[in-house]
Amino acid sequence: MMDTITVLDLFTGAGGLTQGWLDAAEETGNTTEIVGSVELDATAAMTYAENFGATGQFVGPIEEWLREVKTPEAEVILGGPPCQGFSALGKRDINDVRNILWKWYAETIVRARPKYFVVENVLPFLKSAEFEAFKKSTEKGGILEGYELEAQQLAAPLFGSPQNRKRAVVIGRRKDVPPVASPVVTHPAESDWVSVGQAFKDIPSLVDGIHLPERRTSSGTAGPFQTSELHLGRTYTRKSLERFAWIPKGGNRFDIPEELLAPCWRKSPTGYSDVMGRLREDKPSVTIRTEFDKPEKGRYLHPTANRAITHREAARLQGFPNDFKWFGSKQKIAKQLGNAVPVQLAKAVSKSVISAVQNARTYTSTSTDNSKILSADAG
Repeated sequence: MMDTITVLDLFTGAGGLTQGWLDAAEETGNTTEIVGSVELDATAAMTYAENFGATGQFVGPIEEWLREVKTPEAEVILGGPPCQGFSALGKRDINDVRNILWKWYAETIVRARPKYFVVENVLPFLKSAEFEAFKKSTEKGGILEGYELEAQQLAAPLFGSPQNRKRAVVIGRRKDVPPVASPVVTHPAESDWVSVGQAFKDIPSLVDGIHLPERRTSSGTAGPFQTSELHLGRTYTRKSLERFAWIPKGGNRFDIPEELLAPCWRKSPTGYSDVMGRLREDKPSVTIRTEFDKPEKGRYLHPTANRAITHREAARLQGFPNDFKWFGSKQKIAKQLGNAVPVQLAKAVSKSVISAVQNARTYTSTSTDNSKILSADAG
């Protein structure tokens, strides 16, 4: 017998966390009812709706959703507030509006009263003033005093992702339900990790073209495009192609002859070794960010071809299926991909939460039965 779990999905993006949840639900013999979703970016919201449905979807700021829409009840809340405000790559501004989104998440928890909730973010979130405030809100007198938090630092390769991405995952649970077990590690040793070569084994090194198919919605938005249609390259200058040709397997900009170096690189003979680097075929990839199609932004050159990885290849490294559908320009799809949670990591976390939900239902049922017995004995 399949059980249906109600889920409220916040800060959805394209839906990496959601895809992982649904994969976990299917594997464990459960179904999911998404009772509502919230996403600020209109194009990402279109991608989400195409793949997971638009029931209860709100496109706009979460604070407006809280003001205008009655918060639905849900057993589980999923959500990864935008992480750029916490990211070590940029300025960590305490006043960045993205850093206060946890407060709206907390307000949603108060209204929806879920048994469990999941907050996914970058590692610096766990050392932020916002996370300290989040924890403090669970203390006596706080708005989340009925909940307990457990924070974990998880590495995606341990769960079968071909991407070496580390994420902070905070699991919240109501104090009247059982705890959530740690996600089960499926690939414990580095020798078990899924490599870029394994992930790309069925994807040709030659791209299918440069431009997206000419396909638009009635409102003019490009798409939808299946992941399998996104094996598209870029138009490179002759000098860029000459640079790529000098970079060996596993190499980077330090392998390029001086006469081909950009002036800024000549002035900085040291620095990040991932710049203009090739993905290593025998290891998981580096973190897929929003500008993965620009080799100057990191180790995003194909392991053997003289080009950056394509959107199809980035989607594979993030764990999205070939039939997943996307809306937007190549740049907007790249943003959706870079902001997503690796699906395999999301699936591992979700399986633990789903198991806890099932235990909570049994626990609640047993507690109710015991209460009836005690009442009868008292009578």
